[in-house]
Amino acid sequence: MLDNKYQKASKNKQKALVPKVVLTTCLSIGITLGSGTIHADKKDDDLPRVYHVYMDGEHIGTVGSKEVIESFLNKKVEEEENKREDVELAVSQDISYIPEVTFEPVFNNQRVINQLKNEITYSLAAVKLEVGGELVGYFKDEDSVQKLLSKYMDKYLPKDTVQEYIKDIVDNNKSEETGSDSDEKTHEKTGSDSDKKSNEKSEKDNMKVGDSNILDVSFSEKVSISDEKVDPKEILTIDQGIKLLKRGTLGEKVHKVKSGEALSTIADQYELSVPELLSLNPDLNEDSIIQIGDKVNVTGYEPFLNIETTEEKVVEKEMDYETEHKKTDNLYKGQTKVKQQGQEGSKKIHYRLEKKNGKVVNREVLDSEVMKEPVKKIVLEGTKVIPSRGTGDFKWPAAGGYVSSGMGQRWGSFHKGIDIARPSNRSIYAADNGVVESAGYDSGGYGNRIVINHKNGYKTTYSHLSSIKVNAGQTVKKGQVIGIMGSTGHSTGTHLHFEVYKNGSLQNPSNYF
Repeated sequence: MLDNKYQKASKNKQKALVPKVVLTTCLSIGITLGSGTIHADKKDDDLPRVYHVYMDGEHIGTVGSKEVIESFLNKKVEEEENKREDVELAVSQDISYIPEVTFEPVFNNQRVINQLKNEITYSLAAVKLEVGGELVGYFKDEDSVQKLLSKYMDKYLPKDTVQEYIKDIVDNNKSEETGSDSDEKTHEKTGSDSDKKSNEKSEKDNMKVGDSNILDVSFSEKVSISDEKVDPKEILTIDQGIKLLKRGTLGEKVHKVKSGEALSTIADQYELSVPELLSLNPDLNEDSIIQIGDKVNVTGYEPFLNIETTEEKVVEKEMDYETEHKKTDNLYKGQTKVKQQGQEGSKKIHYRLEKKNGKVVNREVLDSEVMKEPVKKIVLEGTKVIPSRGTGDFKWPAAGGYVSSGMGQRWGSFHKGIDIARPSNRSIYAADNGVVESAGYDSGGYGNRIVINHKNGYKTTYSHLSSIKVNAGQTVKKGQVIGIMGSTGHSTGTHLHFEVYKNGSLQNPSNYF
């Protein structure tokens, strides 16, 4: 009986001890996994510990040490950075760990590393450039964006002006990102309106011919920059950014038809097929005939960004002179003479110019001052009537020279007039007053020929001319230049063939000089 009682007592004692051991162990572990400020049992720090690895919140495995993963990731990032120049990369995914203390650690470092190797990607801290709410691209840093915009503006603005306004652009975008007030302009000048007007007036008064002053620079669209993390492959160079800004977006344009153009050639200019061009112009078809000056809808690229400037400029501009015509009876009708040569004047003009990409779209004259008055040109116009009736006293029809061949038999045929050669100049003159009966090319061998009717029974002819200075029906006076000596028609050299007729009968010209 005593034995049985002892055994029961022993069993009850053992039952009481077990819960205490379990409680102590749990308490020890609980304190070890706590904040780390209370250590119930120093030896628990030596217990094995594993780390559950999470990628973007998803469990991908367990490792025995965080350093295994950190070392692997650092090595991979370094390898990727070595493939590129001057970049600092980071793993795109969020990698996190949850530690666990365990008596029997189970982990697989290589399995986690293999999964990371297959799934991780790399990103680069970059600056995103947007124009009018549309993405232009990603660039290495803020300095690259400034250089891009500077280079884009260089074509239209002086370099010192570009740097000033680029700084304003970046500063304003920073202000917008921090929530301060700003408008849609790319920059904002400081100072009150009265100060601005005073400064502008002072500058205006001091401006000389050739001076210009840029008052305002803005972009046609709002330019925004912000920080982003992107794949390094998406980073653009400055030159690539320039091309994108210039090329811009595809939009509708109007083409003005020029000489020699057809629908097919216009389509080629804009990289369109004829059906595509016709779809943009419902009122046209393939058989339509287009005229010079017609307007045809086409497509073309509009720049992402237009540089808009307001500036003042002082220039010297020529003033055209007037021409005054005065009648005089000292000259024959049809004759003119310049009595006074005209001289252009000049004036200083102060403009306010609005430009778009360097081209003037609006011009306002602020002030003008005449620097030199123009001198009018005075032209005398003859009123004296040229008598159509000849005097009967002929003038030698050339500027000197000699008779190289007289009238009469020559080379087996009859030579109807005289040939005059080797003058001091080749001008041919009307032998007397009269009316030009004909002036043109004669296919009978005379070449360029003039016939003058002197209205007194006489006619004279002038042949083989290189050019003719009068027209049929024109009244000419004695000694007036009517043509230039030549060798047209049946001619053996430069000379004048001259004939005289009286009442229709051929005369020997030599008898009249």
